[in-house]
Parts: sequence; C-alpha cells; structure tokens
Amino acid sequence: MKRLIGPFNEIITMSAAPLRGALTEDALGLIPKGGVLIEEDQIIEVGNFKSLKGKADHIDLIKGDHILMAGLIDSHTHICFGGSRAGDYAQRVAGKTYQEILKNGGGIHDSVNKTRAASESDLTDLVKMRAKRHLEEGVTTIEVKSGYGLSVDEEIKMLRAIQSANELVPADLISTCLAAHVCPKEFNSHEEYLNHIVENLFPELKKQNLTNRIDIFTEDGAFDTLLSAKYLAQAKAAGFEITVHADQFTSGGTQVAVEAGALSADHLEATSDADVALLANSETVATVLPGASLGLGMHYSPARKLLDAGCCLAIATDWNPGSAPMGDLLIQTALIGASEKLSIPECMAGITFRAAKALNLSDRGRIKSGQLADLISFPVGDHREIFYQQGKIKPDGVWKSGTRVVG
Repeated sequence: MKRLIGPFNEIITMSAAPLRGALTEDALGLIPKGGVLIEEDQIIEVGNFKSLKGKADHIDLIKGDHILMAGLIDSHTHICFGGSRAGDYAQRVAGKTYQEILKNGGGIHDSVNKTRAASESDLTDLVKMRAKRHLEEGVTTIEVKSGYGLSVDEEIKMLRAIQSANELVPADLISTCLAAHVCPKEFNSHEEYLNHIVENLFPELKKQNLTNRIDIFTEDGAFDTLLSAKYLAQAKAAGFEITVHADQFTSGGTQVAVEAGALSADHLEATSDADVALLANSETVATVLPGASLGLGMHYSPARKLLDAGCCLAIATDWNPGSAPMGDLLIQTALIGASEKLSIPECMAGITFRAAKALNLSDRGRIKSGQLADLISFPVGDHREIFYQQGKIKPDGVWKSGTRVVG
C-alpha cells in the first residue's frame, strides 16, 4: 500500500547536497507544499502534495504549519552505562581537570565500576530509556558504544544489552565496541590489555554477531598513537570497521585515524591545521562533539575550518555519564552552529546524511526515492525556526521506516 504524508509547508530533502565541504541555502533542496509517498519502509516519491494524491492508496493528512526533514542521526554516543558521575562534574567546576579526575580513580574508571555492578537486564532498560528519549526528540538512528566494561565478559554484557535494547525501541541502535577506552587496572600495561582484547574479545564479537565496529581512545592517559595504529590494523584485519576518538586534548589521533582508513575521527577539539588538511584529503569523516565541549568547559572543535577545507563534517552528542551528560542533539547543534558560524544546511547535513556516512550507512539521511522513510516534522512554517529557537522546538511527528512512532 502506498501512503502519502502531507502537506508540509516545506520539505527539506537535502537530496543533491554534497557529502563534503561548505553548504549554502540551495543545498536544502526545499519542496514547498510538499508530500512524501511511502511504500512499506521506503520513500517512493517526493513532490508537490496535490500532484501525488492520485498515486496514494491512503493519505496521512498533516494539519497546520509543519516542516519535514530526515530523521536525525547521532553517530557517537555512550548511552550504555550504569550510575552517575555528578561527582566528577562537581570536581570539574571546582577546578579539577578531566585528566586529574581520571588519574585519581574517577572519570571512566568510576563508570566502569558502576557499569560492571549493573546486570545485563539493568543496562538494557537504561539503554532503552535513553534511546526512547532520543527518538522522541527526532533521533531515529543512534550509535551506541560499549567501553565501560573493560573485560571480555563485561564488554560482551554491554553489547548484548545494546542488542536487546535495539529490539525494544523503534530507533536503529548501531553498536560499537570501545573496549579500548582506557586500560583497566587489572593489567600491567596498555599493550598487554590490547593484545588480550584482540585475542579473546574480537573472536567472540564475530561469533556472537555483537558488532562490526571497533573504536579506540587515542589520547594521553588512554592509548598512544603507536599502540592505537597497531590495534586498528588488527581490527581491520579481523574484518571490523574502525573509528577513533581523536584529538580531544592533544593532537595525534587524527593522523592515526586517517592512516588507518577509519570511517570517522571523533572529538577534534585539539585538531591542528595540519590535521584538518589530513582529514580534508581523506575519506574519514570529521565528527565534532559539542556536548563534550559544553560539559568540560572547552572550546568547540574547529567545525568552520573543517568545512572550509572540504571535510565531511558530522555533529554528534557524545552522550555519556561524564563529560557530555546532556545528550540533546538539536540544542548542541544549534550552539556549535552559532559559535562556529555554520549555515543551517551545514547544521542539518551534520546530523543527517553526513552523520550517516560516519556510520557507513547510505540508506538514510535524505528525503528522496529509495531512502528509508525515517522522517521528522516540526510544528513551524519556516525551517529557519528550528535552529533559531536553539533546539527548543522539538519534533511533534517521528516516522521510523515509514511507521509513525511519535505524535
């Protein structure tokens, strides 16, 4: 059955917008008084609502002023975790640095203890709750990392919880193994721990079909560039896609990511001009995480420079219990957009089809024939209102794979 949804004051299709570089208003691909024709989970046709009415078996009539765009994609989250790190926040605003808190047993180590104490069922419920909130705010595809287990059994527990939650919410949860988050205290050296993960966890990830993505935190206090490069090469050789936490506090991770052929290099707060050039001349997506900048009181990643250099720029929340607890993709995108002077099309591309590229997904993020019918509508008559209101206007309609799941 072919269903027509509409009419909408404007449909933001982004159908012909390029994957790389700066964008101007024409990249939005606006269709006024538009409708979307859907069959099962796919978009069949997009165009003038009246002209599409004769092709539909059923019409979902939209009343009042509304704008339609593709469902949002959050390509970097850590929403599988137990406990809270409000104590870390109190220390940071009192003057302690992220690295100082980590060295003193807080930070990631604190979340590891609390996540290990949680059952798989507990973690499933927590991921489900957070994913449901994201979906209600228009995020239809959510990347979710492990990384607070830091042992074979605990990482498997986390990834199973993510997998179970994926079956309980309409949003697509894309799992990533971040066992290489920091070195757990049970191991004598970082190299020993990474070897243990490669030898004992990688085969189980494949055997149990838990994820096809591997991540590593390349940073002082986590894993250095040499160990990171070796680990990523081993992950690729084992058949995994790879991504990198890069340049959050110091440079070096971007070079590792580009040379390894990573899908994305994420964070980039400490990225240099040379790193920007490396990304611009690679296929690696530059993913910026404004939520971490807000949570840590840091400057934003150089999003304007990255776009002007010709990079593919994605924007993600980094939703996690420590440095980025807000987890609001629209608000964070509006804030980095205002600070870095990103155009509205650049903001929208960064949380739709360019974010999809960071996850190696080409079937979503635009409104055009052949794409998944992941759609969100806003109760406004002008698309500029969405970011003008700094993310406070939320979708009142969300469709996942053609089915209305919110509103």
